[in-house]
Formats: sequence, structure tokens, C-alpha cells
Amino acid sequence: MTLKNLDFRAGAYHHVLGFVFHHWRHRPVLVGIIIVLVIASTLAEVMVPVFSGQIVDAIAGSNAADRALRAFGVVVALGLTSVVLRWFIFNGIIRLTLRTMADVTNNGFHKVQRFSTDWHANSFAGSTMRKITRGMWALEQLNDLLLMALLPSIVVLVGASIVLGSYWPIMGLIVAAGSLIYIGVTVALSMGFVSPAARLANAWDTKLGGALGDAISCNSVVKAFGAESREEGRLRHVLTKWDSRKRRTWKREILSSTIQGSMMASMQVGILGTGLVMWQQGLATPGDITFVLAMSFVLQGHLRDVALVIRNLQRAVNDMEELVLLDKMPLDIKDKPNAKPIKIGEGEIVFDRVTFQYGADPTPLYEDFSVTIRPGERVGLVGHSGSGKTTFVKLIQRLYDVNAGEIRIDRQDVARVKQTSLRGQIAIVQQEPILFHRTLAENIAYSRPNASRREIEQAAKQASAHDFIMDLPKGYETLVGERGVKLSGGERQRVAIARAFLADAPVLILDEATSSLDSESEVQIQQAMERLMNGRTTLVIAHRLSTVRALDRLLVFDKGKIVEEGDHQTLIRLNNGIYRRLFERQALELTKGLVA
Repeated sequence: MTLKNLDFRAGAYHHVLGFVFHHWRHRPVLVGIIIVLVIASTLAEVMVPVFSGQIVDAIAGSNAADRALRAFGVVVALGLTSVVLRWFIFNGIIRLTLRTMADVTNNGFHKVQRFSTDWHANSFAGSTMRKITRGMWALEQLNDLLLMALLPSIVVLVGASIVLGSYWPIMGLIVAAGSLIYIGVTVALSMGFVSPAARLANAWDTKLGGALGDAISCNSVVKAFGAESREEGRLRHVLTKWDSRKRRTWKREILSSTIQGSMMASMQVGILGTGLVMWQQGLATPGDITFVLAMSFVLQGHLRDVALVIRNLQRAVNDMEELVLLDKMPLDIKDKPNAKPIKIGEGEIVFDRVTFQYGADPTPLYEDFSVTIRPGERVGLVGHSGSGKTTFVKLIQRLYDVNAGEIRIDRQDVARVKQTSLRGQIAIVQQEPILFHRTLAENIAYSRPNASRREIEQAAKQASAHDFIMDLPKGYETLVGERGVKLSGGERQRVAIARAFLADAPVLILDEATSSLDSESEVQIQQAMERLMNGRTTLVIAHRLSTVRALDRLLVFDKGKIVEEGDHQTLIRLNNGIYRRLFERQALELTKGLVA
């Protein structure tokens, strides 16, 4: 399932705000305290105009110094109370926001790591990182907007309507009706007019991040073909689209802001005009007018805040949409309820009438497919590209779920055990090994993080990696660069092989593990591999058939079926056999190469 499969746009605010409130519920006491303090602080602000009006009335009267001083003292006390409460509010918001941002990032990373290999193959790493980090910072903005801006504005508007209505019902009605209309129009403009444009702009922002990440991570290929200008042209195309989408969003925001400003000015005119009429009719004192003026300024500031809050809220919601979508996406491969860790001892692997097809592909790759790999058996997987060799080992690792049948290791169905325990007991050396931008010691120890330095070095020696590591200035503490770019292909391969040695797993998968090595190293590694495979169930995906001649059994795949089976000597004698043809073709190519 992809992001586009989720019906999200119509209820973006509902989904995003629900996501935020879900995380708030993890800290109900802290959120409750913040809300109570915000309401108390805002009510103190609302009451300041009331006592300001009393000060003016006291000054205008005679012998009312005490009354003016008392009102002044209340104003001072309200101001100090608001300041003190805000200090506690800010500290609470900092605590809530930092913890929630950490939770959101951890959860996003947790989810992305557990998406299927197909999902990762079809996604840009740069775009995915952008979705998570943009959503994380949008959450910070949402916390501030909801708790520090929107909530106080709502309290002020409600409080002002009640206070003004208690003096003059018509004034309270104007404020209440005007505020509701203003907020309604602002929300409609934001959600129906600005938000769709902002969503499209964010999609191109994500594509921009993906384009940058793709070109930068493949910089060695760019340099190899002198394609810097070509990549810059490709980026300019993305930037042109991004520019037009962003420009349209900002223009819509300006128009929306102009409409809101006109409505706010009209409401202020209505409040002040009503106050002046009441003063002319003798229904209001100078202090009352002062009260109305002060309250109108407070209302104006908060109405402006409401417009800004809703506009920024819309931006923050759009920024968080893709993160929330990631959170809502179901996992393709997940542990069954009550799944238990697998315990692999002998390492027998059984495919029992397995049927498997990729996604919506109508034709199964495997259909009623059965085979048994005996404990400790060394088996080579041979066949043309796309014949099913790689899928075979991916199903053993449960990187995909089968459509029918079972795959068992030591009589345990791999679909009913914990994935981490399954993969933790299968060592794999890939054809194109990927290393972390960490030290060599950390990369080797990735298969067994608690390994001692002596064990790490012993594994490196077994993989013929120790000597080249010791020749480096920092030895095992050398950083290898992103994806191991500081090392040659053969060096990366030997580090990956050392990692497999250290894992000491009962099941071993080798995806042509010596394909990147020079002849001398290959001989050393082949000897080491013989020792490593001894007593372990081993599957070797064979690209060069010379490397599988000594294996116990070869399985020759063709279109998802095992069409030939036996050791090298048996298969090489089959007339018109697939294995024989592949072997003779590779031998002929090798002979031509030597002659040339």
C-alpha cells in the first residue's frame, strides 16, 4: 500500500490533529496543567480593560483617588499574574514539545525501518527523511499554535463577548457574531482555498529533497560520466515546478489575508461605532468608552492572531500530512499475534507446497513449490536472472509473505515467529555489500554488537581483511564513509564477509560473496568459506559457476521451478541441460578473455 491509497485529503485536519492529540494523551497531566494555566493567564488579560475603564471613571469623578488606586493595583496584579503564569506555561510547552518531537521521530523511524524491501526500493531515502523531519518541526509549531495562540484567542473572544454582553447585550452580540463569522470565513479560506495549493507545494518540496538526495548520494556515478550539468538541469526542472506551486500558495495566502483584514476592520468599526452611539445617548461613561476601546484593541490583536494561527495551522497540518500518512500505513510484513522467537539448531529448511506472487502480478513465481535443504547442507542456487534464486532466499528471511503453503526452519513456520529473531540467526553476505558511515570495528560487529575487539579482529583475519585494515592510519577506528565509499569494492566485500564470520549463525546465505575480490584474495576467502560453511546450512546464489563446483547440491531454477538438481558432476553430464549450457558459456567467455 502506498500513500496515494489512503483517503486522507478530505480529513487532513482530523487525521493530523488526531495524531497530535494521541501523543498529548501520553502526558495528560502536563497537558492539563498547561491548558489550565493558559486559560487563567488569558482571563487575567481579558479583565485588564474592565479595571482600566474604572480608573478613567475614578479620575473623571471627584474624591475617588482610593478607587482609582485600587483599580490600578488590580491592573498591576493581573499583569504580574499573567507574566508569572506564562513563565510556567513556556516551560511546560518546552517539556511537552521536546518529548513529543522525540516520540514522533522515534515512531516514524520505527515504522519506516519495518516497511517492506519493496517499499524502500521504490522510495527516495532523502524524501523519507524530509517527511519525518518536516513533520517533527511542524509538530513543534502545532503545539505552540494550539496551546499558546489558538486557545488564548478563543478564551479572549468568548470572555470579551460575555464581559461586553454583561454591560451592553448588543455589544456582546456584535462581538460574538462578528467573531464567529470571521473565524468561519478564515477556516473556509484556509482549508478550501489555501490548503490544496499548499499540499501540492509540499509534494514538490518532497520531490526536491528526493532529487537532491538521489544526485548527491550517487555523486561518484555523476562524476564518472561528467554529468554535473545534466543533473543540474534535472534539478532546475524540479525547481521550476516547485517554484510555480509555491508561488501559487503564497499568492492565495496574501488574498486570504486581505479578506481577513477587511473583515477585522469592519468588526472594529462596528464595536467602536456602537460605543460612541451609546455614549451620545448617555448610556456609557468615559470609563465605559475606555473599556470598549481597550477591549477592541485586545480583540483586534487576538482576531489577527486567529487569522495567523489558522494560516500557520494549515501550513503545519500540510507539513505533517506525509508523516501522519507514514504512521497510518499498514506494515506489509508484521509479526503474528503471540509470535515467539525462533530457535534454529540444525538448520533444516523446508518449502512445503509454497505459492508466491509479487504484488498484483497475476502469474505466481512459485506455484505448489516444494524442496528440502538438509541440516548442514551446502546448496548452490543456479539459473538465469529472474528465475527465482534471490526470491528463494528472501522468502527464507521472510522479507515477503507467501500466498500459500509454509516455509519451515527446524520445523518452525517462519511466518509465525518473530522476524528479528529469524533474521538474527541467518548470516548473509550480499553481492553489493552496504556499510554504515561508522568505524570498521562497528561495521564488522554489527552482526554481534557485544563482540570483543579480539573476536572482531579474528573475524577480520578469517575474511582476509585484517591486513588492509591495519594499514589504514586509524586501523579498526577508520570511518568508512557513507555506504562504505572510502573502501574499494573488494575491501567492502571482505568487511561484509568478516561480519558474517562474526555472526556465527546456523544458516548462511552467500550472494556470490567473492565476486568483487582479486584472484589472490578470492583463493584465501574460498578457503575461509570452506571452514565457515562446515556444519552450517549454506545457500549460495551463484553467478560465477566456478565457485559452486564443490557444493553438496545445486538447484537449477527456471521460471520459479527447480528444473535440475544434483552436484556439479551430475549436472555437467546432462545433455542440453541448463546448468551445462551456463557453465560452458562462462568457460568459453573466460577462454576468450584469456586469449585476448
